[in-house]
Amino acid sequence: MVAIDGSKFKAVNNRDKNFTPHKLKARMQQLEQSIARYLDELDRADREPASIPPQRVAQLKQKIASVKQHIGKLGKIEERLLQTPDQQISLTDPDARSMATSGRGTGIVGYNVQAAVDTKHHMIVAHEVINVGHDRTSLATMAKSAQEATGREKMTVLADRGYFNGVEIRQCAQQGMRPLVPKPLTSNSKADGRFDKRDFVYIAKRNEYRCPAGERAIWRMTTVEKGLTLHRYWPSACPRCPIKTQCTPSDYRRITRWEHEQVLETMQRRLDRSPKAARLRRQTAEHPFGTLKAWMGSTHFLTKTLPKVRTEMSLHVLAYNLKRALNIFGTQKLIAFMTA
Repeated sequence: MVAIDGSKFKAVNNRDKNFTPHKLKARMQQLEQSIARYLDELDRADREPASIPPQRVAQLKQKIASVKQHIGKLGKIEERLLQTPDQQISLTDPDARSMATSGRGTGIVGYNVQAAVDTKHHMIVAHEVINVGHDRTSLATMAKSAQEATGREKMTVLADRGYFNGVEIRQCAQQGMRPLVPKPLTSNSKADGRFDKRDFVYIAKRNEYRCPAGERAIWRMTTVEKGLTLHRYWPSACPRCPIKTQCTPSDYRRITRWEHEQVLETMQRRLDRSPKAARLRRQTAEHPFGTLKAWMGSTHFLTKTLPKVRTEMSLHVLAYNLKRALNIFGTQKLIAFMTA
């Protein structure tokens, strides 16, 4: 059993040296406001020469020239920004990216470090450094790396909601693993106090759903969205249903089912039988990240560009695993293993 998690590590790139279209626009507005403020002071100096000393006038003119020069530099950055695939530029470390962190409204410029940690000995069995700010496409890759590192074909994989992705979960299942990933709670219906998809029971034999009112929601159509084949179901009885207000504000309540939804349903049943899975994942995967960041200090990475950062992270993981092995086996036994 392994626990997979990701954590954001800071790069050698100040936040002021990272630009996105939103940040660039906000910065340009700030500079333009500064110029307007300086021009107002110069106008006042023209109207009332005694109110502002000559030294201040010279300083204002110098500031206006400096800000205009800065705007010119930002204009060149904007031209480069429009040509980048992800609409982001980091000037110090070109591979670093602006990423949101767990704190509301906070973020760093850095890298996303992925790790798979053995739940028994808390060894980092696999790791990777990416510059993508989310975890949704990392589950299968990390699980496969852990599988290869441990030599275990059958493996239980724990991960948090950020890894929930039907395609990734199915890939894990196809590789002989048992993923346990809770589904994000993003139902608008549930938030508004109405029934959500979990209140509709799928009947595989008839390929239909039974709604909370006991009516049949039969298959109506199949569509392909973002590469996924989706089936749509809805009941004919919705307009005259006595509990319709608890279900949907639309004419009919439509249920969407992915063609491989049974993989997610099987995983959910496993999760229901494993109430301690979330706690075990936190205890296993989060502690190594805290330890590594404490060792690395407030600056985190010291190298630049993705290949060098990956090498730096590999050295930290090696040191972590050596210390874990020393704690587990003791010095003499570990030396004996290494020399055998």
